[in-house]
This record gives sequence, C-alpha cells and structure tokens, in this order.
Amino acid sequence: MSELPESLRTTTVAVLGGTGPQGRGLARRLALAGVPVVLGSRDATRGEEAAEALKADAGADAAVSGTDNAGAAARGDIVLVVVPWDGHGELLESLVDDLAGKVVVDCVNPLGFDKQGPYPLQVEDGSAAQQAARILTRSTVVAGFHNVSAVLLEDAEVDEIPTDVLVLGEDRDAVNLVCDLASVIPGMRGLYGGRLRNAHQVEALTANLIAINRRYKTHAGIRVTDL
Repeated sequence: MSELPESLRTTTVAVLGGTGPQGRGLARRLALAGVPVVLGSRDATRGEEAAEALKADAGADAAVSGTDNAGAAARGDIVLVVVPWDGHGELLESLVDDLAGKVVVDCVNPLGFDKQGPYPLQVEDGSAAQQAARILTRSTVVAGFHNVSAVLLEDAEVDEIPTDVLVLGEDRDAVNLVCDLASVIPGMRGLYGGRLRNAHQVEALTANLIAINRRYKTHAGIRVTDL
C-alpha cells in the first residue's frame, strides 16, 4: 500500500450503491489503497454486511464501514453515486441536504439492453451527471469511473487495472481531487476529460465497451495515448 496523496489523507469516500458489483468493486480497490470507505445501501443491514465482507478481504486494519445510503452520504467527504439509472434521480432528490457541500462523483451509465445488445438511453438533462448537477445545486458534481470493469475491480487475483478514468466537471479543484482518487488504484490513471456537458459521451461509451467484452470475452477499458 503506497502513501496516499496529500489531497486524500483526511478524506472519507462514501459509495452509494456500495453493495452492487461496481460500487462494491470500487470500494474494495479504494480500501486496499488505504482510503477510508463507507458503503451505502438501500438497507443499512446490507451495507453493514457488505462492509464486513470487504474488511475480511482488505484486511482487519482497513477503514471500512457500512450503513444505508443516507448515512453514507452524510459521512462521506467525496461521495460516489453507483446506483442503477432507474433509481438515480429519486435517490439524489432524497439526499439533497445530506450531499450539500460535498464533492459528488456520478458514475452512472444510462443504458438500455435489447436483442441487439447495449445502447445509450436519451436523458432529458443530457447525461446522468447533468441530471445530478441539476438536482444537487449545493454540491459539486463531477463525473467519473464510468468505464471500469466491475469484474476486474472485484477479482482478487488482479493486482493492477490498466485503464484511464475520464473525470469531467466544472470545478477544477474537484476534478483534480477525483483524478487523485482514481490514481490511487494501481494501474489506473485519472485524467481530465472536459466539462460536464461532455459526460454523455463517456457514459454512452460503456455500451461500446460492453459490446466489445461480449464479442471478445474480455474486460475492456480505455487508455488515452500520448500522455
């Protein structure tokens, strides 16, 4: 475990939807890197159980706890939103006060699936991240962690995840903070990906990656060249 960057040494990360594969996987990797993590769930007991399982994996000294989504939102300095798209808006509307003043990282991909495979859904606000920004007017909303394989995040035999995380937002300090957060995971880089208005492109790219994974039986990510 390497030393955390100064920006994260007193930071707790809450993961809303921390009992699902993506949220659980991100929480696992952050905990292994030494970041204090709070797992949130619709049910506090499920959150607590997931935290106990994660501690057994990450080590007894790992700073991991679990509760419901509201409790996690209140305790986190940085809050990752890793929930299904169909419950995204309703959850955030219920947590407006809990998330006020915090950096909120929207990781949600609005996707549909049919016989032809995955496809991006049309979002009235433009993207899930923009919907979050409209709802959470007292929070600093950043988009990130959209294109990372949950399978790799949870695989104990995978030590490094060689992928780039595109981080989008309006507040440069918040974007840099989330880039630092992504970069504590071995093999991963957090990179500025533009303003929040471009988040729909990054969210939609997940549909392409799922199609690649299905065709080639892999767990594809993205790498930005010449950096």
